[in-house]
Amino acid sequence: MTLKVISAEAVLFEGEVTSVTLPGEMGAFTVLRNHASLISTLVPGQIAYRGKDVADSAEPAIIEVSGGIAVVDDNVVSVCVI
Repeated sequence: MTLKVISAEAVLFEGEVTSVTLPGEMGAFTVLRNHASLISTLVPGQIAYRGKDVADSAEPAIIEVSGGIAVVDDNVVSVCVI
């Protein structure tokens, strides 16, 4: 699946991932391939993702965020962060 993380200033990440965990307003949630479509607001926290070529035992990559919004649709996770 594709993850796109953007801010007002730059594209923070765009690439293929196997999973992404987001800091939702009602708690952290993980998105995997073929996840149902959804829209969620994000609170301050971390976006953690695993690249497609990273071993499952490897530590996930982390992006610190102050909030934002996430949209999941058709194996694309689009995140606009503050």
